[in-house]
Amino acid sequence: MAQIGTEVKTLGYMVDGEWRDSKSDTWVDITNSNTGEVIARTPMCTEAEVTEAIESANAAYPAWASLPIQKRTEILFTWRPKLIERMDEIATLVSTELGKNLDESRGEVIKIIEAIDIAVSAPMQLKGESLMNVSTGHDTVSYREPLGVFAGIAPFNFPAMIPFGWMLPICIACGNTFVLKSANPVPLTSHLLLDMLYECGLPKGVVNMVTAEKEQAEVLLRHPAVRGVSFVGTTPVGKHVYGIAASEGKRVQAQTQAKNHGLVLEDASLERAARGIINSTFGCAGMRCMALPVCVVQESVADEFVALMKKFALERVVGDATKPETELGPVVSAEHQKSVMGWIDRAIEEGAELVLDGRGINDSLPEHLHGGHFVGPTIFDHVTEDMECGREECFGPILFVKRVKDFEEGIELMNNNPYANGSCIFTESGYYSREFARRTHAGMVGINVGIPVPVSFFPFSGHKDSFFGDNHVFGRDGFQFFTETKCVTTRWFTEADKKQKQISTWEGTVNH
Repeated sequence: MAQIGTEVKTLGYMVDGEWRDSKSDTWVDITNSNTGEVIARTPMCTEAEVTEAIESANAAYPAWASLPIQKRTEILFTWRPKLIERMDEIATLVSTELGKNLDESRGEVIKIIEAIDIAVSAPMQLKGESLMNVSTGHDTVSYREPLGVFAGIAPFNFPAMIPFGWMLPICIACGNTFVLKSANPVPLTSHLLLDMLYECGLPKGVVNMVTAEKEQAEVLLRHPAVRGVSFVGTTPVGKHVYGIAASEGKRVQAQTQAKNHGLVLEDASLERAARGIINSTFGCAGMRCMALPVCVVQESVADEFVALMKKFALERVVGDATKPETELGPVVSAEHQKSVMGWIDRAIEEGAELVLDGRGINDSLPEHLHGGHFVGPTIFDHVTEDMECGREECFGPILFVKRVKDFEEGIELMNNNPYANGSCIFTESGYYSREFARRTHAGMVGINVGIPVPVSFFPFSGHKDSFFGDNHVFGRDGFQFFTETKCVTTRWFTEADKKQKQISTWEGTVNH
């Protein structure tokens, strides 16, 4: 894999536990997001190479699925302390190729560890149910079994947590094998984590990895050996993945984009709410589907609240994400920086009031960061429902403020949003808190909590256009997605049974 601060490295793809050279004619540059420097290049694998990864996983499946479950979880137990030991190394790599600050990047590793802690409960989670004498002399036992090869199509914004936390641990603990399509701009973290996993004794072929463009990645959606697809990304692509894979008879969990709203009522603890929302909005440079890019603020306190938001946003330390003092690092690439800047321009054109402008932040940074992909904290006020900037996901450090007269207007406005990953309310009122939790459309709800992502014992449960599928990530859903139920009914004959001349059509299934 590429080493930071050295010459540009040429990456490969992983099959059978080894990195192979790609025959592709198309390559993508990987940059240090803080400086813009090219540090590696990754192949856009050919269809044959993607197929090779699938076939390797398919060949590895029978032996892996047959391995006692404690042997499978033992590898995750071995991996866990190595993640802790090398946390700073992994975090620095994330902060380099993606741009989130070191504290946020360490959090990604911690969330992998949390996912492992859930996955190693598989012996308990996969136990079935049983009942003796369900019908005279008949006993039934149910099991949960793995399905085969799963594909994971990961986004760029969490190169450690999503592929190696959300997707991989439960999948392989349940006895499946896995092909990762890593996000093209940020494959270095996947290279490191996959190497570490194989160092823990993972049998070859259980996990394989490619980087690929859309056409080649679609092999994962259509190949008959792939039994299910876990996807995280935009809603249009998620709908496409869901449509293609489901039509091919595969299971799909597609976590897609969001435009999370937070409602701030006049009785809220305004300063504490503002600090929490600053963290929610500008954390990870806004590049997360659980960011809080829209504040719906009660008009009576809106002026005061916007002033607090601007004050606290200006306190954020912008700079090199690999430095411990940095609170807001760059976005992932020059292309994404241009996209976020475009949303700022569009909001101005649509008539939103620019309270804080994050464009041009590079000029205030040290010279060696001038080529980095930075966008400073940006705040817009008086955003209305007819403005696209307040409806669509911008995926950057921008806050949009919408003003409402009261709770009823606020929740109606929020529920008009087609996306429903998360929503939150800031209030000291028990009544409005309960009403909000009951009536909001979002799948993850916060009461005075700006990022209402539950711990992994519970599912990551987006609603509406933020999710397509039946089983969410984590919780019981996670184990159900990666397994299927088998019921076994048994009968042992008595001497009288052996002499039986007539057998009912409903043998063992009815008791009347």
